[in-house]
Amino acid sequence: IIGNVAKVTVGNGIFRILFIYSAFAIFLLYFAFKAYQENKVVTTLFYTVFAGYLFYKVMQSMNYSATSTIERNKIKEVKFIDAKYGATRSRFEIIFEDEKGKIKTRLILLPGSLNNGENETKKALEIMKSEKIYT
Repeated sequence: IIGNVAKVTVGNGIFRILFIYSAFAIFLLYFAFKAYQENKVVTTLFYTVFAGYLFYKVMQSMNYSATSTIERNKIKEVKFIDAKYGATRSRFEIIFEDEKGKIKTRLILLPGSLNNGENETKKALEIMKSEKIYT
């Protein structure tokens, strides 16, 4: 029930944010063009590189999903990525098949170092192992 309510109210929210990033990259390209017309080479390069990076990340993120529920029989693989202290958070990457038959990735971020992250990560790993989702 919760998954159906989330699907109706929020949907697959990843496409909305990817649209916003794409629009921002287009604005950056516009500003790069204006800077090019004014012979501002450094500004033009900065805007162009940043816009290219955003487009690259949008393309890379197209296979991510924000779905709230995943059926166990649809899970293909579960990866655990440990945190780099002070820089990243631990996370699970769930690779699964969606209702349309496409392979998607769902990121599950765990609490960071400011929120008792090490203990919460240990608990999450124990739960995933006890449920035989992660080995």
